[in-house]
Amino acid sequence: MYLSELLDAFEWVSAAGPFENTAYVSRESGRIFWATDTGDLDEDLPEDVEDGTLYVCVPHKHDLDLGQRLVFRFVETNAPDAYDQVRAYFSKRSAYARLKDLLERRGLLEGWYSYEQEACEAALREWAEDEDLEVVEGRRAEG
Repeated sequence: MYLSELLDAFEWVSAAGPFENTAYVSRESGRIFWATDTGDLDEDLPEDVEDGTLYVCVPHKHDLDLGQRLVFRFVETNAPDAYDQVRAYFSKRSAYARLKDLLERRGLLEGWYSYEQEACEAALREWAEDEDLEVVEGRRAEG
């Protein structure tokens, strides 16, 4: 399975609340099957998709500890004086928007995006290894 495809599936799953969007990886072929609880996708899931010996469900970012804790680790290292302020952001709505505004004002937004991307890739590689899935660089050829 290609890392780029796994990242796409991970972003799909993590874009909504847990269990709203799901993606399953075939252990045999590495093909990813997508699903949503709204039923807006044309793709049908395999009948045996719930068989854990054949398919594995792509984790949500919260399953891999890539939510608030990741933010706090970044802030603690890169803007420790703003730690309490950022923590307060997460007690209200729009926390990520306020965080991004703060990081942009401090010139740290691109650093955050890189940090988050690296953490996601590392966590997904570890998850895939734990699931005995092979991940390779690149993207599947179109056609």
